[in-house]
Amino acid sequence: MDATGLRKLADRAEAEIAAAPDEAALEALRVRYVGRRDGEITLALKLTPTLATGDRPAYGAAGNAARERVEAALDRRAAELRSSTLERDLRPGGEDLSLPPRRVRVGRYHPITQTIREVSRIFAGMGFETVEGPEVEWDYYAFEALNIPADHPARDKFSTLWVSTDTAQRMLLRPHTSPMQIRVMEKRRPPVRVLVPGRCFRYEATDATHESVFFQYEGLAIDEQLSMADLKGVLYSFARQLFGGDRKIRFRPDYFPFTEPSAEIAFDCFACDGTGVTNDGKCRTCGGAAWIEAAGCGMVHPAALQRVGYDPAQHQGFAFGGGIERLAMLLTGTPDIRLFHQNDMRYLGSL
Repeated sequence: MDATGLRKLADRAEAEIAAAPDEAALEALRVRYVGRRDGEITLALKLTPTLATGDRPAYGAAGNAARERVEAALDRRAAELRSSTLERDLRPGGEDLSLPPRRVRVGRYHPITQTIREVSRIFAGMGFETVEGPEVEWDYYAFEALNIPADHPARDKFSTLWVSTDTAQRMLLRPHTSPMQIRVMEKRRPPVRVLVPGRCFRYEATDATHESVFFQYEGLAIDEQLSMADLKGVLYSFARQLFGGDRKIRFRPDYFPFTEPSAEIAFDCFACDGTGVTNDGKCRTCGGAAWIEAAGCGMVHPAALQRVGYDPAQHQGFAFGGGIERLAMLLTGTPDIRLFHQNDMRYLGSL
């Protein structure tokens, strides 16, 4: 083979390389023409020492030029194939398998969900069945049946979100989980022991311990000869199982229209260690009160029992309800209730 033959060999190689359909075919052509051992151009260059001394320079120059042309053609076609593959993979519906995989984030329960499950577990150990109720409720169950008629001043405590309907009854987003007291008692005869966790809604301003959308847990127990002592024992047992023995508990009289007598249970504020003040002044978490209200409670009002056909002379019961977020704050040391609902994965992941 002479210099002319080398140029023709390079021409043929360039034509075949330009027509290579994929990277596998291109690699086969690279081995065929410029492979280190058996490539056609490689073998042709190995013949240079066998030529006459005067012919070697021209032949060697033609061989090197042929190899450079073929290698340049290989690089161009490889770039073209990569570009077309990338365009195909990135078009709508395509996938670029050359990109590194996305890191899989291992999920876990939200702190509110964890608290609901823990509260349900503790009360299940005391015989309470967990049930759920509707978030969109009738006025009758949310207020009327709970001894809160339309003209009752207690309604001023609820910044109610009403739902527009064409029915005679008014409908609302439930402001508390207490409607399930009536719904459960309508369907069951004593003894009754249920726990109702769920989402509630109130049109009110938010602060460190209040949200317009929040979670509550509602407890109801109906049986013969139940008393405030039983209620206090259940709530104290719940608090000790949830927080251990270090949390201070305050149990004092209060007012709720659907229980008589009524009480409130509160825990000492973790942010100020029950002092009401921090280094920045009045504690923002408890508002300087040194206590965080956890639940309202009391004996079910006789009027509520009579409304569902229970005989108050034979059956008595107690009810309690509190905020899930309040418990989650105490359990996790979260200073502001709004942090649970801002979807900041950095903070939630640290709890």
